[in-house]
Amino acid sequence: MYLPAHFEESNLTVLHSLIRSHPLGAWVTQIEGALVVNHIPFLIDASRGALGTLVGHVARPNTVWKSCGRDVESVVVFQGPEHYISPSWYPSKKETGKAVPTWNYAVVHARGVPIVFEDPERLRAHVTALTELHEAEADIPWQVSDAPADFIGNLLRGIVGIEIPIASLTGKWKVSQNRGDADRRAVVEALRRQGDSRSTTMAELIPNTTNRDPKS
Repeated sequence: MYLPAHFEESNLTVLHSLIRSHPLGAWVTQIEGALVVNHIPFLIDASRGALGTLVGHVARPNTVWKSCGRDVESVVVFQGPEHYISPSWYPSKKETGKAVPTWNYAVVHARGVPIVFEDPERLRAHVTALTELHEAEADIPWQVSDAPADFIGNLLRGIVGIEIPIASLTGKWKVSQNRGDADRRAVVEALRRQGDSRSTTMAELIPNTTNRDPKS
């Protein structure tokens, strides 16, 4: 990933927070020389390893798991907030005309060698944790125990666990750090005027980053 210094985010807490809030990762691995991409919801276990460990699962018929354990590194891409930025929002555009469209986004790349696990109790604990996390805000949270035990047992036999101890974690927060303060404030105001949740999320992200010299 192209990563100018002024867009780099290295705070581990911030990187883990994006993974938790946008857990559907694009898992890219290599099988027999070809790149294979799967979209997997991951949990991040910050207590395991210096950078944490990703834990997910795939359907057993998905043969991607059979390629694991061969010391072939893979990468998981977690896409955070993103939004088109119009040059018409910049005050500097009116003064100099030197402005073009761009796209703001935050993204995390996690690299590591995936490991397979198939123990039924461990798989049950994983899907229970995944369920509890994403059902937490429901009025009546669904629980794994709501379904018949034999039904859940059959489903567990149909999946394979994947864990990826993170060897490197790269964050890119391209959120107008290379613009002057006046332009940054104007972008925030323009996004807030749009009023939708996607725009509001990006508007909230911009003030939380520091204006940086793009030549640094």
